[in-house]
Amino acid sequence: MSAETTQTTQTTEATGTTPLAPAPAPGQAGPQRAPFAVRHRYAVAVLAVVVALLAGLAGHDIAQRVSSGGMVPPGAESVRADEILGRDFGADAPDIVLLARVKDTRATVDSAAAGAAARSVAARLGADAAVSRVRSYWDGRTPQLRSSDGRGALILGWLRGDEHETGRSAARVVPRVTGRTGPLEVAAGGDAAVRAEVARQASRDAQVSELIALPVTAILLLLVFGSLVAALLPVAVGVFAALGTMAVLRVLAGFGEVSAYALNISTALAFGLAIDYCLFLVSRFREERRAGAMTTPALRTALRTAGRAVAFSAGTVACGMAALLVFPHPVLRSIACGGMAVTAMTAVGSLVVLPAVLALLGDRLERFDVFARWRPAKPAGAAAGLGRWGRIAKAVTRRPLLCGVPVACLLVLLAAPFTQARFGLFDDRVLPAGSAAGRVGTVLREDFPHSGLGATTVVMPRFDVRARGRELDAYARRVSLEPGTALVETATGTYRYGRRVAAPGTASARFRSARGVFLTAVAHGEPGGPQNAERVRRIRALPAPARAWVGGMGARVTDVRRPIAARLPLALALAASAMFVLVLALTRRPVLAVKALVLNALSLCATFGALVFVFQEGHLRGLVGDFTVTGTTDVLLPIVVFCIAFGLSMDYECILLARIVEERRRGAGTTLAVARGVDRTASLFTWSAVILAVVMAALAASGLVFLKAVGVGLALAALLDATAVRGLLVPAVMRLAGRANWWAPAWLRSGPDDRARGH
Repeated sequence: MSAETTQTTQTTEATGTTPLAPAPAPGQAGPQRAPFAVRHRYAVAVLAVVVALLAGLAGHDIAQRVSSGGMVPPGAESVRADEILGRDFGADAPDIVLLARVKDTRATVDSAAAGAAARSVAARLGADAAVSRVRSYWDGRTPQLRSSDGRGALILGWLRGDEHETGRSAARVVPRVTGRTGPLEVAAGGDAAVRAEVARQASRDAQVSELIALPVTAILLLLVFGSLVAALLPVAVGVFAALGTMAVLRVLAGFGEVSAYALNISTALAFGLAIDYCLFLVSRFREERRAGAMTTPALRTALRTAGRAVAFSAGTVACGMAALLVFPHPVLRSIACGGMAVTAMTAVGSLVVLPAVLALLGDRLERFDVFARWRPAKPAGAAAGLGRWGRIAKAVTRRPLLCGVPVACLLVLLAAPFTQARFGLFDDRVLPAGSAAGRVGTVLREDFPHSGLGATTVVMPRFDVRARGRELDAYARRVSLEPGTALVETATGTYRYGRRVAAPGTASARFRSARGVFLTAVAHGEPGGPQNAERVRRIRALPAPARAWVGGMGARVTDVRRPIAARLPLALALAASAMFVLVLALTRRPVLAVKALVLNALSLCATFGALVFVFQEGHLRGLVGDFTVTGTTDVLLPIVVFCIAFGLSMDYECILLARIVEERRRGAGTTLAVARGVDRTASLFTWSAVILAVVMAALAASGLVFLKAVGVGLALAALLDATAVRGLLVPAVMRLAGRANWWAPAWLRSGPDDRARGH
């Protein structure tokens, strides 16, 4: 190492700042040209405001265009079965289930007054243009539609249109037919009513989360960014990204289904990523300014170093979200589109709009530091050295096994519950327990076990019952023998445990038509649970007397789970490969790229284990808000959390590794490079993780269990990543790897410095 390099390294270590580049010698190139956004700062700032306003106008009604459905892939067997059942038999699952209960404890639903009131409710329901047909207990005194205590009965309604249309129709129809009518108290449940209530709850939760997160986030931003002006920058970038994403989702809603979850998650990501990227860029800009650089050179250096890391980081987040596109589920694809859009918009806001605004502000960036009197003075000159995180990292590198092994064991312990995950689908219990649709769902499960609303249906079009009755009888017996099956009904009778327990009656006629026949199989336990999904898989494997289409809740769970299991390896491989390539391009060190993937996977497994521990098993409910424990984990939850959290964790990794590699290229050894890199970045992404955790904690305050779990999972993943993994585990692993960290094949070495050292 030359004397000049040694002196530069010593100066950097002593001051904690980046030394200014020496003036160019005669004959060398002069000062570099200012970045585009800095040269055209006024035009960029005005254009950004115009784009944000136009995007806001384009996406202003997106909340009314989103859907709470989209869980089942289009063309799934269960969807086809429900279509045939409704078209050929008029026996598809109702969209609205009205629970009518008499208020007088001495009366029953069979009283004349109750019957008159119920017919009035059914008439109001059927009068709406969106309702295709209505059926109630009072039409034919069907015993399955009457509760065991005689005080409750059901009115069923079918709506026209797809999931999105029925959800919007239910939101309009339900208030007209619920409430007190004569001696009856009417409440609404059913798939469409649940979807409508989920959409309303998601909208309310978005407003509440903003009210919760805004004041806390504002205080944290003032603390972290150091001035009111600087604290407003990530807010501006977040608004820019959120408005742009809303416009993109609005356009997509014109071509297909967009999930309400996509809107909530992308909005939260907009501010989380904006805080992260702005914090890193503004901090590097200030560092250069403190070292004596003017505004334009400081911005150029910040964009060349921190900006490069932000660009690669945005690429990793976008790749993580893009992995969701391999799944056919509309909800996952819309979340992927929202995630990619918000990442791109945040990157543009941070790498284009933010430098222009910083160039316009100049020294005005430091105005209105409301916490100035309590803020400790920054060390300068010779007094500067490694900060708290740098000293921690240096201590870890002295005893890497002593520090790294306990942290790794803690993560493995947190991950252990994930091995006991039982995957199903959230039903009405995704709503708060006190919601109207949630209460109706509870009553249906407890008091109407044989209503058939959650039953598995098997449809056989073009099957002649009269000519092939014996074949249908034998098939129904086989279905009733499947473990978990409580009752099978079809045109040839009623079956239990392989025996026919009732001959065909007048009610059996509804199971057949000129177009074929169907049967229903009522299950023990949860209709949306994993046991019922496994039972459906076995029923589909049974030899049937004709082409059979299996539908119902259990079939929907199966149709959601199957493509996830089939395509999950591809999604993981694509996400891991893309992120490996991006980290490799950033660092040019294969060992560092592999290390990043392994540690991120360990961190995410710990997050998944915590989610199972809390939301499947019901522990620590008091800390995250009450919810209904079903004993299952929604099959879509780990996929969504993985793709978002994996991208965010790689975001922190890119920021950290970029600075470590930069210090290494300046001549520092492994231990010093790691200590300096952690020291310069750990406080940044730790504060970023804290702010992101606050934003996600507001999402965790949602009444919807799915959003609550996503919020808790992402907050936990961010905090684990920024502290235990980046602050402790990364220094320990890099110290143990030693010179192997810096190995690179010849074709990856980026310059003379790499080729000279080789390590």
